[in-house]
Amino acid sequence: MPADLKSILQLEVPVIVDIAQRDMPVKEVLNLAPGAILELPKGADDDLEVMVNNKPIGAGRAVKVGENFGVRVTYVGDLEERI
Repeated sequence: MPADLKSILQLEVPVIVDIAQRDMPVKEVLNLAPGAILELPKGADDDLEVMVNNKPIGAGRAVKVGENFGVRVTYVGDLEERI
């Protein structure tokens, strides 16, 4: 494997899992307080979007791993699309 490719494969990139998005009036945002619950327009069993550098690369399902959350990847797009 070429050295420059090895260097690229060592890079760390941000991986983001998008749970959902919701629009809210500013008045409601200003009224948020600790303990508030935001209802999201997505079912608990719906796929979550997995992104790298803000670019969608796949999807997954939320899972509990011990006391943490995780994502079980259910779909990964084409390698050329991910690059």
